Amino acid sequence: MGRVSDQLPDEPERRALPVLWGLLSLVAVAAIVGGVLAFGAVFASKATGLADDGAATADTSQEETLFLPEPSETATEPDPYITLSSVPEPPVPSSTFSETPAAPKSEIKLFVAEDEVSQMEPITLSGSYTGGEGAVLRVQQFQEGGWADFPVTVPVNGDEFSTFIQASALGEQRFRVLDTDTEKFSNEISVVIR
Repeated sequence: MGRVSDQLPDEPERRALPVLWGLLSLVAVAAIVGGVLAFGAVFASKATGLADDGAATADTSQEETLFLPEPSETATEPDPYITLSSVPEPPVPSSTFSETPAAPKSEIKLFVAEDEVSQMEPITLSGSYTGGEGAVLRVQQFQEGGWADFPVTVPVNGDEFSTFIQASALGEQRFRVLDTDTEKFSNEISVVIR
């Protein structure tokens, strides 16, 4: 009786068998997948009408050509599709239209919350400045026959502004605000300081 090792194939032959079977399996899978894809392509082409049931030949492909008609001259002025009235339109007066649009009127309106206050009591000034976003307004007080700068400025947020001042001069006092960039000024308001 021989030994078991004598009955088994040599070591390199045993290792080659699984590799061979693996390669055969890959070839078989590739053939099956290729067949399924080919069948799917034939079925899809028939379903979409791209296949002509195998009847396409070289003769039919030669018969199909692109036909372009010969160019011919057309009438120089085509007839109008819409006929308008023969009555001429009246002329538009030139004074109605302007080449440049009018600039929006920017106006500073000033309001005061108090008509009468005590000396050094806060006076609330507020107002609107159309188109004045970002402008800095200087408060001015009427003194000795002219407008003098008051030591208060106020920025315009949106189209509105608000601040307060304190004055020590007694009697009726007049105030306004001035845009320091455009030199536009507001209406004046008056407050009695007692």
